Amino acid sequence: MGKKKVTTQTTEAAIKESQKVEGAVGKTTEKSVSKRFENGRIYINASYNNTLITVTDDKGNMLAWSSAGSLGFSGPKKATPFAASKIVAALAEKLKKSGPVNVKIFVSGVGGGRDSSVRSLANHGFNILSIRDVTPIPHNGPRPPKTRRV
Repeated sequence: MGKKKVTTQTTEAAIKESQKVEGAVGKTTEKSVSKRFENGRIYINASYNNTLITVTDDKGNMLAWSSAGSLGFSGPKKATPFAASKIVAALAEKLKKSGPVNVKIFVSGVGGGRDSSVRSLANHGFNILSIRDVTPIPHNGPRPPKTRRV
């Protein structure tokens, strides 16, 4: 097993490292912000395994997206209401400068993140114009295969 090596960092080195990180983050956000959008659409796909949220403008051009897996949730935790609220918080942070204020929400799927994501969108300052459920509903589909005879 042996001893663990502990490294100490001077305050000057820590300040330089934090400035590098902040500079890198600032560069990526400045490029993505191009113009201001007033209206937009939010698509919520809540399955049993994951929750995916996509933000588009009125024409359907994607502005931002996030999922529970991209935030670090793994396994069955990805489909929880808590993960859905964290996804909305991350998207609200991304869309703070350019994002749409008035949104139409399209919800698809039957996962646990459905309701909490809509509530969280309302709490983060989005003006919700409409909520529409676009979950596909089967209507008996094709004829099933005949039974197997052994």
